[in-house]
Amino acid sequence: MTALDLSSPVAVVGTGTMGQGIAQVALVAGHTVRLYDAVPGRAREAAAAIGARLDRLVEKDRLTSAGRDAARARLHPVEDLAGLADCSLVVEAVLERLDVKQELFRELEGVVAEDCLLATNTSSLSVTAVGGALAHPGRLVGLHFFNPAPLMPLVEVVSGFATDVSSATRAYETARAWGKTPVACADTPGFIVNRIARPFYAEAFAVYEAHAADPATIDAVLRESGGFRMGAFELTDLIGQDVNESVTHSVWRSFFQDARFAPSLAQRRLVESGRLGRKAGQGWYDYRDGAERPEPHTAERCEPPAYVVAEGDLGPASELLPMIREAGVRVREEDEDNGTRLVLPGGGQLVLADGQTSVEFQDVVYFDLALDYRKATRIALSASQDTSPRTLSDAIGLFQALGKKVSVIGDVPGMIVACTVARIVDLAYDAVAKGVATEEDIDTAMRLGVNYPLGPFEWNRRLGRDWAYGLLDDLHLRDPSGRYAPSLALYRHAHASDKREGGSS
Repeated sequence: MTALDLSSPVAVVGTGTMGQGIAQVALVAGHTVRLYDAVPGRAREAAAAIGARLDRLVEKDRLTSAGRDAARARLHPVEDLAGLADCSLVVEAVLERLDVKQELFRELEGVVAEDCLLATNTSSLSVTAVGGALAHPGRLVGLHFFNPAPLMPLVEVVSGFATDVSSATRAYETARAWGKTPVACADTPGFIVNRIARPFYAEAFAVYEAHAADPATIDAVLRESGGFRMGAFELTDLIGQDVNESVTHSVWRSFFQDARFAPSLAQRRLVESGRLGRKAGQGWYDYRDGAERPEPHTAERCEPPAYVVAEGDLGPASELLPMIREAGVRVREEDEDNGTRLVLPGGGQLVLADGQTSVEFQDVVYFDLALDYRKATRIALSASQDTSPRTLSDAIGLFQALGKKVSVIGDVPGMIVACTVARIVDLAYDAVAKGVATEEDIDTAMRLGVNYPLGPFEWNRRLGRDWAYGLLDDLHLRDPSGRYAPSLALYRHAHASDKREGGSS
């Protein structure tokens, strides 16, 4: 099954921001596009808005004047659904209500030809449920574009329970012909991106709710240590707190209130207060005129230790050892079974976040995971009230000697980046095991859909096959609510690798 021929007209129903974006994508690809909206006059307004965006593309040398004129000539607003009768594909981008979408597609079935492909752009509803109202649900597929549709490369092609393979294949190939990067996905709550991305927001909010760090500090650590494009607080302010929370609630309810997807009470209060983010002038941050952006907490300058003792290779943080030597701090290495820590001159230990808490040990400072310790500009440290001031000072001074800013947060097991990455990896393995998507498509979706620096499987290969499982297992012991319980898929992955390498299970 191949992509739709360019001679085939495409329809977009619903002319809001997303509908206009999808129409522009199909139009620039070369199709005739028909626009329909239930509100009289909206389709004509949308066509004018799309024309203005085409003008801007010409100004930016992304489209020729001839190309713009030809595209405008192919764009046709229509006043009723009957004007879509000759279309080979209809993409719906209307209100996110199941009854509204079902009624629309029932009406479309009476208008379009039997071989017309029907697609819903829903981000939170079940494609299977949308198609359940149709006489021929096999031709309905999910085509989930990301906002803004003309710029974002990813399209999730979602097969409902009744979707024909030929329909999904044609939708996939059409999205690719339009210059997009499609990924195939089964009909699961949140599809790929909105399912696997939940911990990115949830863990940041959990650290805030534990009074372990403020939003500016958590965001800075996610960006400057984790390598994420934006922190969770600034990103949800951009998305809209109401929109982000609605997706979280939808996924949580759809998974029968699974603790792994539990919403944040702090975000609920933010929404209730009307602080919806940039669009409201206030969210986690204040965007009103004259408001100052808060700075992340950064530790004062401390002297580095004269030396450290490395017990083990530090695992995912092994690149720190040559960096410490380059900074002029002596490193004495000692072979230790399962040793992954630095011992400081006063006897205190510096340990990579592992799901345990500092208060459990006599004198331990934890440091957070970094995407790349050489490129990271900030490192988070975690200590308890029992940590000696000298140990904390030496730990701060050591990372400052490596050229890093240091943020000290509360005694949170798993810290910020480490816990977030481990949970994302876990949900990714669980999704593959349940037939949601392939490893390759999940990595592609997370890199292109939410700009993660690495896909979860790429990241896990860097960290080691059992790293995420070990951290989550320790977290689950300390919080047995189920929120951090590693999936059976991740358990199998970690222990299967042990058997292949001669270890015991």
